[in-house]
Amino acid sequence: MSVNHVLTTCPYCGTGCQFFLQVVDDRLVGVVPCKTDEISQGRLCIKGYHAHAFVHHPDRLKTPLVRKDGQLVRASWHEALGRIVSEVKEIVAHHGPDSVLVLASAKCTNEENYLIQKLARAAIGTNNVDHCARLCHASTVSGLILSFGSGAMTNTTPEFDNADCILVTGSNTMEAHPIIASHMFKAHAKGAKVIVVDPRETPLSRMAYRSLHQKPGTDIAWINGMMKVIIDEDLYDRDFVKNRTTGFEALKKVVDGYTPDRVEQITGIAGKDLIDIARTYAKSEKAMIAYAMGVTQHSNGTNIVRALANLTMLTGHLGKESVGLNALRGQCNVQGSCDSGGLPDFFPGYQKVDDPETVKKFEKAWGVKLPHEKGLTLTWAVQQAAEGKIKAIVAFGENVMLSDPDITHLEKALKKLEFLAIVDIFPSETALLADVVLPAACYAEKDGTFTSTDRALRPVRKAVDPPGEAMPDWKIACELGRRFGVPGFEFKSPSEIMDEMAGLAPIYGGIDYERIDRQVIRWPCPSKDSPGAKFLHAGSFKMGRGVFAPVEHTDPQEVPSPEFPMILTTGRNLFQYHTGTMTRRSSKLEREAPEPYVELNSKDAKAFGVVDGERVRVSSRRGSVSLAARVTDNIIPGTMFIPFHYAEAPANRLTNPALDPIAHIPELKVCAARIEKG
Repeated sequence: MSVNHVLTTCPYCGTGCQFFLQVVDDRLVGVVPCKTDEISQGRLCIKGYHAHAFVHHPDRLKTPLVRKDGQLVRASWHEALGRIVSEVKEIVAHHGPDSVLVLASAKCTNEENYLIQKLARAAIGTNNVDHCARLCHASTVSGLILSFGSGAMTNTTPEFDNADCILVTGSNTMEAHPIIASHMFKAHAKGAKVIVVDPRETPLSRMAYRSLHQKPGTDIAWINGMMKVIIDEDLYDRDFVKNRTTGFEALKKVVDGYTPDRVEQITGIAGKDLIDIARTYAKSEKAMIAYAMGVTQHSNGTNIVRALANLTMLTGHLGKESVGLNALRGQCNVQGSCDSGGLPDFFPGYQKVDDPETVKKFEKAWGVKLPHEKGLTLTWAVQQAAEGKIKAIVAFGENVMLSDPDITHLEKALKKLEFLAIVDIFPSETALLADVVLPAACYAEKDGTFTSTDRALRPVRKAVDPPGEAMPDWKIACELGRRFGVPGFEFKSPSEIMDEMAGLAPIYGGIDYERIDRQVIRWPCPSKDSPGAKFLHAGSFKMGRGVFAPVEHTDPQEVPSPEFPMILTTGRNLFQYHTGTMTRRSSKLEREAPEPYVELNSKDAKAFGVVDGERVRVSSRRGSVSLAARVTDNIIPGTMFIPFHYAEAPANRLTNPALDPIAHIPELKVCAARIEKG
């Protein structure tokens, strides 16, 4: 028996770990870490070690399906693709191209996302293209572009090794990004002070210099409070503020109202602890901030991101190695799907869709007339679908029936559509509602690239053939584009797609497959002689000066009431991933975390008469779920936590669809809820 080893990139979180897939007779039999990978360094998390397990699962979609007489039945590719094109064309003819929404995917490669957004814009004629970043880091993109001019992680993952202070907030890094946490451990072993600010006591909290617990939805208050201490004690970087920023006086005026006593009243963080972490962060030579969805998934998420940007600029903790502000992306290619243009307001490379010169450039390259107005975001399009204005959705790799908020309302909106097409690897909860379902190849069955959370282009290499008639998403997009009758979908390989994207997106200008195969490249990489950027904002910001944004604390859209006296928040656990379509088909991962649960503080459990392991019902204004109680002191009183991976008790049946006005990201991290026995 011979074993073939194929080097590729993990399909789970955005860390971008590389490993070898072990192949015997066109079947995956295991995973081996890559010792030379600068990110994983020969280590993997438990999900990475089992990243092969779902690939050959019998549930895989193997043939196209079309709905006939209310049932999804097997069809040919010709019939299924023809149905999508004819239905969409008819809807466009009657209601216009902006009655259609196209969803790209954080599970698709860069090359596939490039074609998906091209399909929406060039073939259908709409900028209504979005993806799941709208639900996780849209506020990172909007906030950091406004503050810095670039909406991405400023540093690389290995740079955490040499930081002397790491502030982690809104991220359960040990469970959501275990390999990034291992780099934080390295820094800790060298003497770095790790500060964790989170409503829960996470595994990372156990090694922290300070572990502080804020009430959910109060982040701006404690960040502003840190800045007041830093300004009052003259710990800020005067040269950086003077030479590289604007708006300092306005910021100073706003944060002056956030005294330690007031911050303690709002957040629950003791004033003395706030002062200590402010001094520690400001005085550190190499200070890094890491954050994730606990920061972004709020109705004021953009403002929270901008508050963190204010803090980094105030202290001059930007533009150097092991110094910066770092959003930890949750899916394997959520960074790349943004970079590749899977957004309603940006072409590939964050070029504005409403800029006339940019539109002309893409029209010339693609040979078609393009729309000039920003498209609808995913969350806003759902509202439009509920009102009957969005008539069709074509979605690649998105299981919105578990990932989106208020899924009862979402289901009604999807059922109101005239047409729904889904491209996926498994029959997801969303696929079961579709009119056409197309079987896609997974990461192990195709070539391409993912972009890791730290902007590195990571190769994805084919190890085995797709099951049945399944095809890579890039081939599906090409087939659809040709059937729509527009030019520019005659690609023979992903490398050709990358070459076209690099020619149109300056941040990718110097990137090609030959370079990706021999070195790690991070954008921006504008030319072939550019090594790419290890860290961003050295010397200057993309837009010249950084912009301070004076932002005020505001309450979440829902606060506790007599009817709903608790706060519910959501997140991940170590063994499951996103909506569970892949991890829940791995027997070992499912064995470790097979059932949904709700965490609540022991004081709350006693007050409600709930014991550990008991079945309870958690309800919000939008619905109820039944699941097991986990009684713990690792969460602050008055707060509950439910992981969002489980279809049998979907946390997003409860969550609030209230939107950030800038990023249109929903407030998934805070809603009013109650818990009852039974």
